[in-house]
Amino acid sequence: MPSAKKGAAKRTSNRSRIERDTMGEMPVPVDALYGASTQRAVLNFPVSGRSVPLEVISAFADLKRACADVNGDLGVIPRKISRSVISACDELQKGLDGDGDHDVDWWMTQFPVDVYQTGSGTSTNMNVNEVLANLSALAAGKKLGSRDPVHPNDHVNQGQSSNDTFPTAMQIAGAVVIRSTLVPSLQRLAKGLRRKSKKWDRVVKTGRTHLQDATPMRVGQEFSGFAAQIEYGVIRAERAMKRLAENLPIGGTAVGTGINTHHEFGRRVAASLKKRHRIDFAEAANHFEAQATRDCVVEASGELRTIAVSLSKIANDIRWLGSGPRCGLGELVLPATQPGSSIMPGKVNPVICESVMQVACQVVGHDAAITMGGFGGTGSLLQLNVAMPMMAWSMIDSIKLLAGAALVLQEKCIEDLELDCEVTEGFVERSLMMGTSLAPVIGYEAAANLAKEAHARNLTIREMALELKILDAEVLNALLDPASMTEPAGRKTLSGGKGKRKPR
Repeated sequence: MPSAKKGAAKRTSNRSRIERDTMGEMPVPVDALYGASTQRAVLNFPVSGRSVPLEVISAFADLKRACADVNGDLGVIPRKISRSVISACDELQKGLDGDGDHDVDWWMTQFPVDVYQTGSGTSTNMNVNEVLANLSALAAGKKLGSRDPVHPNDHVNQGQSSNDTFPTAMQIAGAVVIRSTLVPSLQRLAKGLRRKSKKWDRVVKTGRTHLQDATPMRVGQEFSGFAAQIEYGVIRAERAMKRLAENLPIGGTAVGTGINTHHEFGRRVAASLKKRHRIDFAEAANHFEAQATRDCVVEASGELRTIAVSLSKIANDIRWLGSGPRCGLGELVLPATQPGSSIMPGKVNPVICESVMQVACQVVGHDAAITMGGFGGTGSLLQLNVAMPMMAWSMIDSIKLLAGAALVLQEKCIEDLELDCEVTEGFVERSLMMGTSLAPVIGYEAAANLAKEAHARNLTIREMALELKILDAEVLNALLDPASMTEPAGRKTLSGGKGKRKPR
């Protein structure tokens, strides 16, 4: 297909052409691939300067391609027209992938409608229809805006409504971006955490609850908890992807009835998308639910929010454990990535952890916006949700932020994270909670009194117990073996269950 470059060179002037839509004439930039409907939306919504995400436009290209192909197979539009639209979709997709004659930024200038537009996304749907029609016109040697041989409504939008295409495109985009970016990033982070867990599994440390000393545990156990959080995050991401994929509204047209479309249209389009992406896309089981609500997006966002919460927990724990280096906990040694202060020389801050935690805050904020967008009386009104562009932008941003944060946390923090074994094991011996293992032998109250006296005299539990001759030294040492305290009674521990070897 001839490139858009031949008929739509990069703009160098403010010249315009006159196009018409059902509301009359509208000046449009002379070289723009879009038309009158898009230009009206540009003028109507100068809100944020933030356009609909590239990922949603890319999903629209995939969707329109599948629709044209199915309509051609069904004989709803001439096969020649179908092929022309498919070629235009391929050219658009190639450009958005960075493989076209223009860079991605240029292509995105062809989709200038603000996110905060009509709540159904009608302006963006028409923007895509007009661009594809004009790409077809250029390929046929016709003028921009000629609607020859392809009409944006009669051909590109055949059997569709903004009310089913925009929600379908946002679901395609969400599923594809989760699969391509978020899942791999989480898997990489989980693998990195598992490596640290295995590496440090023989190092005993002091546990902490309520930010107070607790019974011993192994560093490997602590990091296994972090790894498990992210492994559950992978499951949550895949669950979100599945929920978005299995409920495509396409085929419902205006209100879910499927008026003006073939009864096989939705099923066939979903099947085409499934084959193209190898994701289990499927037509909605109930089009009235799929178009009147955005519950699937709210649900997916909830999974993303939980992943954000997990990342915040891990990042916060790591920065606590790395606090210091001399006046904090100092168990972990975080990579020094940049100077931490403009006034305090030599200061290094947990900047990667802070970055991740800010991402978590933003994702929770996006989730709140998505939730409100799905509310009855706010976004979901009778047969249609009218907060979809905002919800789509928030969802895609959450996915990309989480993917980026997980990758940065692994590459800039976890990968080169070190452990100060001397600090961790020193804390263990000093902890008054070592006395917990004595309670079954001497009783809870006696163990509590022992801990209080040891604290008052600045002695360890071992030193205090030996001084008071509470137990035989050999028995005491066996009971106070830190490694034996890191597993349930009777399970083989790092010291072999004998209480004779302190892990290093």
